[in-house]
Amino acid sequence: MLLHIPNVLAPEQLRQVRHELDHADWTDGRQTVGAQGAQVKRNLQLPEASPVREALGRLVLDALARHPLYHAAALPLRTLAPRFNRYEGGGHYGFHVDGAVMALPGGGQLRSDISCTLFLAEPDEYDGGELVVNDTYGEHEVKLPAGDLVLYPSSSLHEVRPVTRGARLAAFFWVQSLVRDDARRRLLFDLDVAIQALTANPGTDRGALLSLTGVYHNLLRQWSET
Repeated sequence: MLLHIPNVLAPEQLRQVRHELDHADWTDGRQTVGAQGAQVKRNLQLPEASPVREALGRLVLDALARHPLYHAAALPLRTLAPRFNRYEGGGHYGFHVDGAVMALPGGGQLRSDISCTLFLAEPDEYDGGELVVNDTYGEHEVKLPAGDLVLYPSSSLHEVRPVTRGARLAAFFWVQSLVRDDARRRLLFDLDVAIQALTANPGTDRGALLSLTGVYHNLLRQWSET
């Protein structure tokens, strides 16, 4: 499932993030990938130990915690703290697949089910920089307004095209979902959205709505891994 999640950050939060990033110290993004990724990656990132990265990561996670559409789509179990990157002057990240298992700070591991990119620069601030996700339906170009997020299966082949003007700023992170299988997550998401629409309709048959809600939770109970 490739899904656009709008308005993750409010305008005042976005201004705070941009101020911090505009005055941050950046490092070579190849330091955080393996040998294969380093061959196709040309960008800048906030250093892993950066206090700015830690503070802004908490801000992003707090915003996501209040976003019901994100939770309905991701069903997050574990989330790797957001990182922040900058593409400019031809910077790009060629086609790659994200690593399947990632180390969590303080110990433990995360299985990357879902990849997320939160756009932090407006589309007219830079040329190029499209996130391209390749799936069974072809290539999908994604370039969203600042404050909006896209999520997609981590198993997808994807790239960031070269930025030829301006700077592309984004946060990115990975999620281990309660439901490993993408097709099942999509079914649960569609069911959840339908239930919410029916809940908001005063004319809905409440008995049927209760039954449908039970189906959702029983499927989640059957498919979830905790």
